[in-house]
Amino acid sequence: MFRGLANLNLVAVDMDAAVEWYSAVFESAPYFVRPEQGPAQYAEWRFGDDEDEFALMDARFRPALPQPGGALVSMHVDDIQASFDRLIGLGAVAFDPVTQRGEGWWSASVSDPFGNLIGLIQSPHWAAQHA
Repeated sequence: MFRGLANLNLVAVDMDAAVEWYSAVFESAPYFVRPEQGPAQYAEWRFGDDEDEFALMDARFRPALPQPGGALVSMHVDDIQASFDRLIGLGAVAFDPVTQRGEGWWSASVSDPFGNLIGLIQSPHWAAQHA
């Protein structure tokens, strides 16, 4: 059934600022932006070993749920403390500190400047599968 993370969408009210911030995070401009002319309403980056897709969507197009819901997607990093510190240095706010969850397993999360939670995980399982 599920075979992998194909796309992660986050939302932002200020798309120009969000595109600029995530371009600094990924150290590259988005490879896909719509519309092609005028202010961005949607932007995508590819990252990681599997070239996973990370997207920003204008908050005007946020899906509406009849009740609260949500998910925290955690992205694998090789050095969780350095990644956490880098995101904080770029303007994110600590939500969950770097915490050991088991032998070799660490997690943390931050809130980006646009109110989205970003999960980080240092996973020996993920690392072994991508060695």
